[in-house]
Amino acid sequence: MRTYRTTLLLIICLALPCITQAQAAHLTAAEAKNHVGETATVCGRVASAHFAEKTKGLPTFMNLDMPYPKQIFTIVIWGAERPKFGNPERTYRDKNICVSGKITSHREIPEIVVTSPGQIQIQK
Repeated sequence: MRTYRTTLLLIICLALPCITQAQAAHLTAAEAKNHVGETATVCGRVASAHFAEKTKGLPTFMNLDMPYPKQIFTIVIWGAERPKFGNPERTYRDKNICVSGKITSHREIPEIVVTSPGQIQIQK
């Protein structure tokens, strides 16, 4: 019986850091600025979305929680990847979503560049 308790305690102690790390990886749009360089999941409401069809690279920008020009976090879909997403500025506008990927920074605004629709999950 003592071996069972010891084994159970050991499993719990080893699993706890993994669970804590997984929970810490979900960030709000406002928290993302403190995690540049990390791979994480950022969640928020798409406050504005725009397909910049006259801009080099044909980017689509989706801003979480705060609309452009006061955005606090941006999702970028480059034109080469856009066909995979259909019409993302309509699909995701005003939806609560989570996006996963490496957080980078452009002009001091954190962003994730997505290349696959699987990186974006619509929340209920």
